[in-house]
Amino acid sequence: MSRAQAGGVPAGPVRTGVTVRVPAKVNVQLAVGAARADGFHDLANVFLAVGLYDEVTATPADELRITCSGPDAAQVPLDTTNLAARAAAALAERYGIDPAVHLHIAKDIPVAGGMAGGSADGAAALVACDALWGTGASRDELLGICAELGSDVPFSLVGGAALGTGRGEKLTPIEVGGTFHWVFAVADGGLSTPAVYGEFDRLTAGTEVPEATASPALLAALRSGDFAALAGALSNDLQPAALSLRPSLAQTLAAGTEAGALAALVSGSGPTTAFLVPGEETAEKVAAALLASGTCRNARVAGSPAPGAHVI
Repeated sequence: MSRAQAGGVPAGPVRTGVTVRVPAKVNVQLAVGAARADGFHDLANVFLAVGLYDEVTATPADELRITCSGPDAAQVPLDTTNLAARAAAALAERYGIDPAVHLHIAKDIPVAGGMAGGSADGAAALVACDALWGTGASRDELLGICAELGSDVPFSLVGGAALGTGRGEKLTPIEVGGTFHWVFAVADGGLSTPAVYGEFDRLTAGTEVPEATASPALLAALRSGDFAALAGALSNDLQPAALSLRPSLAQTLAAGTEAGALAALVSGSGPTTAFLVPGEETAEKVAAALLASGTCRNARVAGSPAPGAHVI
Protein backbone atom coordinates (compact mmCIF):
# COMPACT_ATOMS: atom_id res chain seq x y z
CA MET A 1 0.00 0.00 0.00
CA SER A 2 1.38 3.39 -0.94
CA ARG A 3 1.10 6.47 1.23
CA ALA A 4 -2.05 7.30 -0.71
CA GLN A 5 -5.00 5.44 0.73
CA ALA A 6 -6.96 2.88 -1.30
CA GLY A 7 -9.69 4.29 -3.52
CA GLY A 8 -7.59 7.23 -4.65
CA VAL A 9 -8.07 9.30 -1.47
CA PRO A 10 -4.77 10.77 -0.30
CA ALA A 11 -3.48 10.11 3.20
CA GLY A 12 -3.15 13.04 5.60
CA PRO A 13 -4.85 16.45 5.52
CA VAL A 14 -6.56 17.43 2.28
CA ARG A 15 -5.34 20.71 0.76
CA THR A 16 -7.63 22.94 -1.27
CA GLY A 17 -4.93 24.29 -3.57
CA VAL A 18 -1.17 24.48 -4.04
CA THR A 19 0.81 26.99 -6.12
CA VAL A 20 4.36 26.23 -7.22
CA ARG A 21 6.80 28.75 -8.73
CA VAL A 22 9.40 27.45 -11.17
CA PRO A 23 12.22 29.24 -13.04
CA ALA A 24 13.33 29.44 -16.65
CA LYS A 25 16.84 28.34 -17.56
CA VAL A 26 19.69 29.43 -19.75
CA ASN A 27 22.35 27.03 -21.00
CA VAL A 28 25.67 28.76 -20.37
CA GLN A 29 27.31 25.79 -22.07
CA LEU A 30 25.62 23.27 -24.35
CA ALA A 31 28.13 20.78 -25.70
CA VAL A 32 26.49 18.26 -28.03
CA GLY A 33 27.99 14.90 -28.95
CA ALA A 34 27.20 12.78 -31.99
CA ALA A 35 23.75 11.19 -32.33
CA ARG A 36 23.39 7.95 -30.36
CA ALA A 37 21.69 4.79 -31.59
CA ASP A 38 18.49 5.86 -29.75
CA GLY A 39 18.43 9.19 -31.60
CA PHE A 40 19.45 11.25 -28.56
CA HIS A 41 22.79 13.02 -28.17
CA ASP A 42 25.17 12.85 -25.22
CA LEU A 43 25.38 16.33 -23.71
CA ALA A 44 27.45 18.40 -21.37
CA ASN A 45 24.73 20.86 -20.51
CA VAL A 46 25.52 23.56 -17.94
CA PHE A 47 22.17 24.86 -16.73
CA LEU A 48 21.67 28.14 -14.88
CA ALA A 49 18.20 28.91 -13.51
CA VAL A 50 17.13 32.52 -14.10
CA GLY A 51 14.54 34.73 -12.46
CA LEU A 52 11.73 34.44 -15.00
CA TYR A 53 8.98 32.25 -13.57
CA ASP A 54 5.87 30.28 -14.37
CA GLU A 55 3.43 29.45 -11.57
CA VAL A 56 1.35 26.28 -11.59
CA THR A 57 -1.65 26.01 -9.25
CA ALA A 58 -3.17 22.60 -8.53
CA THR A 59 -6.72 22.37 -7.16
CA PRO A 60 -9.08 19.39 -6.78
CA ALA A 61 -11.34 18.76 -9.78
CA ASP A 62 -13.63 16.12 -11.29
CA GLU A 63 -11.04 15.28 -13.96
CA LEU A 64 -7.56 16.26 -15.14
CA ARG A 65 -7.83 19.71 -16.70
CA ILE A 66 -5.28 22.29 -17.87
CA THR A 67 -5.80 26.04 -18.24
CA CYS A 68 -3.26 28.74 -19.00
CA SER A 69 -2.99 32.53 -18.81
CA GLY A 70 -0.29 35.08 -19.56
CA PRO A 71 1.90 35.97 -22.56
CA ASP A 72 1.70 33.41 -25.38
CA ALA A 73 -0.90 31.37 -23.48
CA ALA A 74 -2.65 30.60 -26.76
CA GLN A 75 0.43 28.61 -27.84
CA VAL A 76 0.33 26.29 -24.80
CA PRO A 77 -1.36 22.90 -25.41
CA LEU A 78 -4.21 22.24 -22.99
CA ASP A 79 -4.46 18.49 -23.61
CA THR A 80 -2.56 15.44 -22.37
CA THR A 81 0.52 16.39 -24.44
CA ASN A 82 1.20 19.21 -21.95
CA LEU A 83 4.07 18.18 -19.65
CA ALA A 84 2.11 19.44 -16.63
CA ALA A 85 -0.71 17.00 -17.45
CA ARG A 86 1.77 14.19 -18.06
CA ALA A 87 3.47 14.91 -14.73
CA ALA A 88 0.17 14.74 -12.81
CA ALA A 89 -0.80 11.51 -14.56
CA ALA A 90 2.59 9.91 -13.87
CA LEU A 91 2.50 10.75 -10.15
CA ALA A 92 -1.12 9.62 -9.83
CA GLU A 93 -0.34 6.29 -11.50
CA ARG A 94 2.60 5.66 -9.19
CA TYR A 95 0.49 6.22 -6.08
CA GLY A 96 -2.79 4.71 -7.24
CA ILE A 97 -4.58 8.06 -7.27
CA ASP A 98 -7.21 9.29 -9.72
CA PRO A 99 -5.50 12.28 -11.45
CA ALA A 100 -8.55 14.48 -10.93
CA VAL A 101 -6.87 17.88 -10.69
CA HIS A 102 -7.16 21.30 -12.29
CA LEU A 103 -3.72 22.65 -13.19
CA HIS A 104 -3.62 26.36 -14.00
CA ILE A 105 -0.41 27.64 -15.58
CA ALA A 106 0.33 31.35 -15.10
CA LYS A 107 2.81 31.71 -17.97
CA ASP A 108 5.70 34.17 -17.94
CA ILE A 109 8.52 32.03 -19.42
CA PRO A 110 8.68 32.42 -23.23
CA VAL A 111 6.91 29.57 -25.06
CA ALA A 112 9.04 27.38 -27.38
CA GLY A 113 11.92 29.74 -26.69
CA GLY A 114 14.73 27.44 -25.55
CA MET A 115 14.24 28.39 -21.88
CA ALA A 116 12.55 25.14 -20.76
CA GLY A 117 9.12 26.67 -20.14
CA GLY A 118 7.27 23.42 -20.84
CA SER A 119 9.74 21.44 -18.75
CA ALA A 120 9.34 23.97 -15.94
CA ASP A 121 5.57 23.47 -15.96
CA GLY A 122 6.04 19.70 -15.76
CA ALA A 123 8.30 20.00 -12.72
CA ALA A 124 5.97 22.53 -11.07
CA ALA A 125 2.90 20.35 -11.63
CA LEU A 126 4.71 17.39 -10.11
CA VAL A 127 5.62 19.33 -6.96
CA ALA A 128 2.12 20.85 -6.74
CA CYS A 129 0.32 17.51 -7.09
CA ASP A 130 2.67 15.84 -4.62
CA ALA A 131 1.76 18.52 -2.06
CA LEU A 132 -1.96 18.55 -2.95
CA TRP A 133 -2.35 14.78 -2.74
CA GLY A 134 0.03 14.27 0.19
CA THR A 135 1.86 11.45 -1.58
CA GLY A 136 5.05 12.06 0.38
CA ALA A 137 7.20 11.18 -2.63
CA SER A 138 10.93 11.45 -2.02
CA ARG A 139 13.13 13.89 -3.92
CA ASP A 140 14.70 10.97 -5.80
CA GLU A 141 11.26 9.65 -6.79
CA LEU A 142 10.25 13.05 -8.13
CA LEU A 143 13.53 13.39 -10.03
CA GLY A 144 12.99 9.93 -11.52
CA ILE A 145 9.56 10.95 -12.83
CA CYS A 146 11.06 14.21 -14.13
CA ALA A 147 13.68 12.26 -16.12
CA GLU A 148 10.92 10.13 -17.67
CA LEU A 149 9.07 13.29 -18.74
CA GLY A 150 11.97 14.99 -20.51
CA SER A 151 15.66 15.87 -20.48
CA ASP A 152 15.26 19.39 -19.02
CA VAL A 153 12.56 18.59 -16.45
CA PRO A 154 14.90 17.40 -13.64
CA PHE A 155 16.80 20.70 -13.68
CA SER A 156 13.56 22.67 -13.46
CA LEU A 157 12.91 20.83 -10.20
CA VAL A 158 16.42 21.41 -8.82
CA GLY A 159 17.19 24.96 -10.02
CA GLY A 160 20.37 26.85 -9.11
CA ALA A 161 23.14 25.63 -11.39
CA ALA A 162 23.97 22.11 -12.52
CA LEU A 163 25.84 20.09 -15.10
CA GLY A 164 23.50 17.80 -17.03
CA THR A 165 25.05 14.76 -18.69
CA GLY A 166 23.59 11.81 -20.57
CA ARG A 167 20.80 13.49 -22.53
CA GLY A 168 20.85 16.24 -19.88
CA GLU A 169 18.86 14.48 -17.17
CA LYS A 170 21.79 13.30 -14.99
CA LEU A 171 22.53 16.30 -12.80
CA THR A 172 25.56 17.33 -10.77
CA PRO A 173 25.07 20.55 -8.76
CA ILE A 174 27.48 23.42 -9.50
CA GLU A 175 28.51 26.06 -6.98
CA VAL A 176 27.88 29.66 -8.07
CA GLY A 177 29.86 32.43 -6.41
CA GLY A 178 27.73 35.44 -7.27
CA THR A 179 24.80 36.90 -9.21
CA PHE A 180 24.88 37.03 -12.99
CA HIS A 181 22.69 39.48 -14.91
CA TRP A 182 21.00 38.67 -18.21
CA VAL A 183 18.80 40.11 -20.93
CA PHE A 184 16.68 37.70 -22.96
CA ALA A 185 15.40 38.71 -26.38
CA VAL A 186 12.16 36.90 -27.22
CA ALA A 187 11.73 36.14 -30.91
CA ASP A 188 8.53 35.93 -32.91
CA GLY A 189 7.42 32.30 -33.14
CA GLY A 190 9.23 29.27 -31.78
CA LEU A 191 11.82 26.77 -32.92
CA SER A 192 11.25 23.02 -32.68
CA THR A 193 13.93 21.39 -30.53
CA PRO A 194 13.89 18.17 -32.63
CA ALA A 195 14.24 20.29 -35.78
CA VAL A 196 17.27 22.10 -34.35
CA TYR A 197 18.94 18.82 -33.38
CA GLY A 198 18.14 17.49 -36.86
CA GLU A 199 19.84 20.52 -38.38
CA PHE A 200 22.83 19.98 -36.06
CA ASP A 201 23.10 16.43 -37.40
CA ARG A 202 22.88 17.71 -40.98
CA LEU A 203 25.54 20.38 -40.44
CA THR A 204 27.93 17.95 -38.73
CA ALA A 205 27.37 15.01 -41.11
CA GLY A 206 30.66 13.54 -42.30
CA THR A 207 32.67 15.24 -39.54
CA GLU A 208 33.98 13.86 -36.28
CA VAL A 209 31.84 15.35 -33.52
CA PRO A 210 33.93 15.77 -30.33
CA GLU A 211 32.84 14.14 -27.09
CA ALA A 212 30.66 16.46 -25.03
CA THR A 213 32.59 17.71 -21.99
CA ALA A 214 32.11 20.61 -19.58
CA SER A 215 34.49 23.55 -19.90
CA PRO A 216 36.79 23.87 -16.85
CA ALA A 217 37.10 27.63 -17.50
CA LEU A 218 33.32 28.05 -17.50
CA LEU A 219 32.85 26.04 -14.29
CA ALA A 220 35.60 28.09 -12.63
CA ALA A 221 33.92 31.34 -13.72
CA LEU A 222 30.61 30.24 -12.19
CA ARG A 223 32.30 29.24 -8.93
CA SER A 224 34.15 32.54 -8.63
CA GLY A 225 31.24 34.73 -9.77
CA ASP A 226 33.49 36.30 -12.43
CA PHE A 227 31.11 37.62 -15.10
CA ALA A 228 33.92 38.68 -17.44
CA ALA A 229 35.41 35.18 -17.35
CA LEU A 230 31.97 33.65 -17.85
CA ALA A 231 31.42 35.89 -20.88
CA GLY A 232 34.55 34.46 -22.47
CA ALA A 233 33.52 30.87 -21.83
CA LEU A 234 29.85 30.80 -22.97
CA SER A 235 29.17 28.31 -25.77
CA ASN A 236 26.28 26.55 -27.50
CA ASP A 237 26.91 23.82 -30.07
CA LEU A 238 23.30 24.15 -31.26
CA GLN A 239 23.71 27.83 -32.14
CA PRO A 240 24.87 27.24 -35.77
CA ALA A 241 21.83 24.99 -36.32
CA ALA A 242 19.44 27.54 -34.80
CA LEU A 243 20.96 30.31 -36.94
CA SER A 244 20.69 28.10 -40.03
CA LEU A 245 16.97 27.64 -39.42
CA ARG A 246 16.41 31.25 -38.29
CA PRO A 247 19.11 33.48 -39.87
CA SER A 248 17.48 36.64 -38.47
CA LEU A 249 18.71 35.69 -34.99
CA ALA A 250 22.19 36.88 -36.04
CA GLN A 251 20.83 40.43 -36.20
CA THR A 252 19.43 40.12 -32.67
CA LEU A 253 22.77 38.82 -31.33
CA ALA A 254 24.58 41.72 -33.01
CA ALA A 255 22.12 44.33 -31.67
CA GLY A 256 22.57 43.19 -28.07
CA THR A 257 26.34 43.04 -28.32
CA GLU A 258 26.52 46.51 -29.87
CA ALA A 259 24.36 47.82 -27.01
CA GLY A 260 26.87 46.74 -24.37
CA ALA A 261 26.36 43.04 -23.62
CA LEU A 262 29.57 41.23 -22.66
CA ALA A 263 28.53 38.12 -24.57
CA ALA A 264 25.57 36.79 -26.52
CA LEU A 265 24.32 33.35 -27.46
CA VAL A 266 21.22 31.46 -28.51
CA SER A 267 19.53 29.99 -25.43
CA GLY A 268 19.36 26.21 -25.80
CA SER A 269 17.66 25.31 -29.08
CA GLY A 270 16.39 28.90 -29.43
CA PRO A 271 14.99 31.12 -30.71
CA THR A 272 15.36 33.18 -27.50
CA THR A 273 18.78 34.84 -27.38
CA ALA A 274 20.63 35.50 -24.13
CA PHE A 275 22.92 38.43 -23.32
CA LEU A 276 25.27 38.46 -20.33
CA VAL A 277 25.68 41.96 -18.91
CA PRO A 278 27.78 43.38 -16.04
CA GLY A 279 24.88 44.71 -13.96
CA GLU A 280 21.27 45.86 -13.75
CA GLU A 281 21.89 49.31 -15.26
CA THR A 282 23.48 47.82 -18.37
CA ALA A 283 20.71 45.21 -18.52
CA GLU A 284 18.03 47.90 -18.82
CA LYS A 285 20.06 49.73 -21.49
CA VAL A 286 20.58 46.55 -23.54
CA ALA A 287 16.91 45.57 -23.22
CA ALA A 288 15.81 49.01 -24.46
CA ALA A 289 18.25 48.85 -27.38
CA LEU A 290 17.05 45.39 -28.38
CA LEU A 291 13.44 46.54 -28.42
CA ALA A 292 14.36 49.64 -30.40
CA SER A 293 16.29 47.54 -32.94
CA GLY A 294 13.13 45.77 -34.06
CA THR A 295 14.95 42.44 -34.09
CA CYS A 296 12.88 40.85 -31.31
CA ARG A 297 9.34 40.83 -29.97
CA ASN A 298 10.24 41.47 -26.33
CA ALA A 299 13.27 41.83 -24.08
CA ARG A 300 13.34 40.60 -20.48
CA VAL A 301 15.82 41.28 -17.68
CA ALA A 302 16.62 38.60 -15.10
CA GLY A 303 19.23 37.57 -12.59
CA SER A 304 20.67 34.15 -11.81
CA PRO A 305 20.91 31.69 -10.17
CA ALA A 306 17.30 31.15 -9.11
CA PRO A 307 15.70 28.45 -6.93
CA GLY A 308 14.03 25.41 -8.49
CA ALA A 309 10.35 24.47 -8.29
CA HIS A 310 8.98 25.37 -4.84
CA VAL A 311 5.62 25.84 -3.14
CA ILE A 312 4.70 29.48 -2.48
